[in-house]
Amino acid sequence: MRSPRRIRRTALAALSAGVLLAVAGCAEGGDRTAKGTTGTAEAKDVLLQPLASPGPGPFTASTARAPASPAPSATPDSAPPSATRTVHRVSGAAPGLYSGSRSVAACDVERQTRLLADDKGKGRAFAEASDIEAVQIPGYLKSLTPVVLSVDTQVTNHGYGGGSATAFQAVLQAGTAVLVDGRGMPRVRCACGNPLKPAGTADGKAAHRGERWPGYDPARVAAVDPGPRAATSLIIADTDDNTWIQRTVGDSGGRDRTPDDPPPFEPDAELLFPSPGRPTESAPPEPTPSDPSAPREPTDPGPGEPSDDSGDPPPGDPWEFEEGVPDVAPEPTQVFPAEPDEPAAPDEEPMEAGLGDGFTG
Repeated sequence: MRSPRRIRRTALAALSAGVLLAVAGCAEGGDRTAKGTTGTAEAKDVLLQPLASPGPGPFTASTARAPASPAPSATPDSAPPSATRTVHRVSGAAPGLYSGSRSVAACDVERQTRLLADDKGKGRAFAEASDIEAVQIPGYLKSLTPVVLSVDTQVTNHGYGGGSATAFQAVLQAGTAVLVDGRGMPRVRCACGNPLKPAGTADGKAAHRGERWPGYDPARVAAVDPGPRAATSLIIADTDDNTWIQRTVGDSGGRDRTPDDPPPFEPDAELLFPSPGRPTESAPPEPTPSDPSAPREPTDPGPGEPSDDSGDPPPGDPWEFEEGVPDVAPEPTQVFPAEPDEPAAPDEEPMEAGLGDGFTG
């Protein structure tokens, strides 16, 4: 019969071996999985993946076409990163979420197809993680659009190991080449051929592991939600001249053109999430309804009460894509008709006088 001390030593040795295997699983190459775990899409650990790094368990060699220059995250290096982790939900149809160069594909789709076809095991694992059949891989990849991430983006990534795909949470650096579907969802990371799915647990406590890049801020990370409908084209930012490109879904850039109706803001506008030091888009603009100095109801104007029209209320930013942003309540301008036995004039005249006082002087 084994002694308790020997049993304890055996258990510690097994635990140590498991830890070593987990660390080895993070190596950039070979058929290793992320931290040696399986089915961890909801894991609290989030792996930071620089744009050129293949990461753990790559499915294929890189098919990304190297950008003219590395694209760092939008946050300036001098700005201190936030201590609060915040992942902003962004629609896949949001103009500016993706970027690229006109008539240039960010990924070599044909090469990606050949690499998966040459390795049947990886092809089967890729298809399973992508919810398709292996025979559908060529058509599936051809239906995707090669673009570049404009912002740091959290996804559910997959590494390959032991004949299957392993899910793990990852943040991909801005500038990473990806293939996206018609609803704007990232589906393949071109630096490693790994299939991608929507991000799992977005907020809350998480350990960020891996190499941090200049400008990385855990409070400025996007998580892509499907666009409202399947689109025939995507509006992406041209990184060469800060203009807009309309790219046909499933096209590698050969049919790029300037949009007939471009978005009403510049591609480099900070609209996907707030800039550091700037109030969040979700905060209601001043004055708030609870502010006693800012009356919002026209029912008790008072003949001598001046209107609080010291300035127009700040307009909401156009094309706000972060979910949960409350609409700014407009100032009431409609006067509802009075009851038949009451004249309407007393209610209307103070309103007109109040507006006049606000514009006087």
